[in-house]
Amino acid sequence: MKKIDRQEHKLDATDIPLGRLASRIAVLLRGKNKVNFTPYLDQGDKIIVESITKIKFTGNKLNNKIYYRHSQYPGGLKKEKLKDLIERKGHAEILRKAVYGMLPSNKLRNDMLKRLIIK
Repeated sequence: MKKIDRQEHKLDATDIPLGRLASRIAVLLRGKNKVNFTPYLDQGDKIIVESITKIKFTGNKLNNKIYYRHSQYPGGLKKEKLKDLIERKGHAEILRKAVYGMLPSNKLRNDMLKRLIIK
């Protein structure tokens, strides 16, 4: 088995919309930017995101975007607005959720997400 050559990418989140930044990170974490990309191998790079508090939210997403979660009990659907989630967990959790949703849902996803460092 060959050793995977992982590079380190530093991204500045200043004035970049959340979705555009998350999709760029997902491509780099998955390794789709490399010539020898293989879907069933984890060949992605390490990503360091800086100045996450200066990320840009376009439109009225702070008030209108809603995150859902369920407790698996009847009537256990919880709703939370984007601005409330930022107050409770911070900007890093918002970016992590966005990137998590853009990665493939298989055994490799958690290992890919471990290489995302948000400062």
